[in-house]
Amino acid sequence: MPKKKKKKKKIGPILLCFASILVILGTTYTIGKYWIEIYGKYQEKTELKEELTSLKDKEEELEADVNKLQDADYIARYAREKYYYSKDGEYILRIPEDDE
Repeated sequence: MPKKKKKKKKIGPILLCFASILVILGTTYTIGKYWIEIYGKYQEKTELKEELTSLKDKEEELEADVNKLQDADYIARYAREKYYYSKDGEYILRIPEDDE
């Protein structure tokens, strides 16, 4: 009978070690999963900040265009340049640009 008591004493520490390893692995997995999620959110935040900056720049350009389009002289000049619209008696000569 003394042999049975020794086996029971050896099983307790083994179960404790096994349970400890399971807890450590579970905790490591959970922490790793959350770190990966946090890193993904950080990258998304960085991308969104860049997008916000570019959208603000575009908004400033569009506001400048709106202000320019409220000027009648600018509209006339824009129409002449963009659509080759000319005044009476004016001739439009297009000069090709060199890309060199």
